[in-house]
Amino acid sequence: MKKSLVAVAFMALPGLMMSQKKGFDYKFYGQVRTDLFYNSRANSETVDGLFYMYPKDISPDADGKDLNSFANGGFYTLYSRLGIDVKGPELMGKIKTSAKLEVDFRGSGTSFSMFRMRHVYFNLDWGKSALLVGQTWHPLYGDVAPDILNLNMGAPFQPFSRAPQLRYRFTTKGMVLTASAIWQSQYLSVGPANNTPGTTSTVKSQNFIKNSCVPEFYFGADYRTLGMILGAGVHVSSMTPRTQSETGGKVYKVNERITGISGEAHVKYVKDKFSLAAKTLLSSNLTMTSTVGGYGVTSVDSRTGEQEYAPLRVSHSWINMVYGSKLRFGVFAGYLKNLGAKENVTSLIGTGTNLDQLTNASAELTYNIPNWKFGAEYSWTGAWYGDNDSKGKVVDAHLVKNNRIVFTAMFQF
Repeated sequence: MKKSLVAVAFMALPGLMMSQKKGFDYKFYGQVRTDLFYNSRANSETVDGLFYMYPKDISPDADGKDLNSFANGGFYTLYSRLGIDVKGPELMGKIKTSAKLEVDFRGSGTSFSMFRMRHVYFNLDWGKSALLVGQTWHPLYGDVAPDILNLNMGAPFQPFSRAPQLRYRFTTKGMVLTASAIWQSQYLSVGPANNTPGTTSTVKSQNFIKNSCVPEFYFGADYRTLGMILGAGVHVSSMTPRTQSETGGKVYKVNERITGISGEAHVKYVKDKFSLAAKTLLSSNLTMTSTVGGYGVTSVDSRTGEQEYAPLRVSHSWINMVYGSKLRFGVFAGYLKNLGAKENVTSLIGTGTNLDQLTNASAELTYNIPNWKFGAEYSWTGAWYGDNDSKGKVVDAHLVKNNRIVFTAMFQF
């Protein structure tokens, strides 16, 4: 029912634009996107491999053969999308109003080929100040992101998430100051799968931020001039892994919290046909942004099983260069390193906690004409897996590799 209602709404949009209300302006847009991909190995991924992360570790069978050493591929149209930008009448005669509604066919979980909200927000603009309310890109994704064909947009090196938020921006003399309060919807934090102390199995859930009663916060500053963006930001998250503990056949109410502070710096330069962008990030428990990390248990109450935690720190860096217009060539390189926790930890909770480091090198070529894009991309990813020491760092690591090829064709309108 919901699917049909959304479909009917978008089918009616052209008619709405023809008979628009006074003071409103509508811009209807979208794309039909097809993606064909091949991997030389099984990978950590979502959306049946469309959203690619990194190669899985070696998993020996009874004869010592690697169960993850097999090729795979697919062809999908799930990231075709529809959207509408709306400009509304001024509020109180001085505040510019606008809104965006954008959906694709990505669905959620294993329910693909269904409508999914991408961007849904309204914006109030006073000139120098602006307030956005709704769902859009997470501030850590920001205005500096790789320009690549792969749908992961550089994850896990680049934070990737769209999230409900309140975002305030102040702009003056080339400076843009941003403050955001962020919640979670489609991209969720990882936490313990049950209430037994020492649990390492994980689940993604909205409850970890919901039960904390504290949103994520981001504070950033950009300097923008002559095709250049130069900026930095700080992100704070505070989650509640569990509200109760089950131990010794009894259930206890517990008060647990894991807080992480992350910092990032970014730069982007665009001139004529040339574009160069880069970002570096030191993250603490940013599993809600399609990357690796998490936290470890530092202590356990012997009677109630209440746990204390310390975040795992991860260093992320990437650089992306693109040149051309009709025929465009681009390269991307990323590096990620697990730095462990500041304290001794046990029972690690997160994603990719047995990864020491990740590297990626990609090259792409696209052919661009009005309303059309055709492209091919080759990507090499190396993952170093090993065992965790007392602080969650990885030792005795070994290399696992994947070769990925993507072909994309898009009709944009």
